[in-house]
Amino acid sequence: MNHPNIVKLKEVIRENDNLFFVFKYMERNLYELTKERGKLFSETEVRNWCFQVFQGLAYMHQRGYFHRDLKPENLLVSKDIIKIADFGLAREINSEPPYTEYVSTRWYRAPELLLQSPSCGSAVDMWAIMAEMFTLRPLFPGMNEADEVYKICSVIGTPTKMEWEDGLKLANGMGYDFPKIVGVHLCVLANTFCW
Repeated sequence: MNHPNIVKLKEVIRENDNLFFVFKYMERNLYELTKERGKLFSETEVRNWCFQVFQGLAYMHQRGYFHRDLKPENLLVSKDIIKIADFGLAREINSEPPYTEYVSTRWYRAPELLLQSPSCGSAVDMWAIMAEMFTLRPLFPGMNEADEVYKICSVIGTPTKMEWEDGLKLANGMGYDFPKIVGVHLCVLANTFCW
């Protein structure tokens, strides 16, 4: 893929039975930058990076692919440029499910992945990643899948049949009961969300 916000594959080297992929150099990933920084990013920085990530994702999605493993370690940063990397779990949007079961670090998994949906689409690439740029910590740091769903519900509330009927069916099918929680406004969680 040739896009300014997707890391460029420069070369593929085959040596014996090993493949080596050579990519354009980037200084660090977003996780490393966040840990080094120690202070919040400015609104301008966050908006700029979000825009770039959304541009890269839109390019991928328009070409029929979704990433499925978007997390800070897979967003590479050099100065004010951010690029999407690591396409090891990417799939064609029109490919036949089931997909690989393990997908992304738990803290960044979309609810439909946590509930083991047999099919999902490009929307899973839009879940949870950008909030960390505001807070310098994951928004939903669950200790396991059930705790992850609980943490999500503690923010967005318990889904209703009208909001997410498929999610309720998935949860019911695996014997999981959503916690009964009223959601909170994101401004309550981090006042930096509300400019």
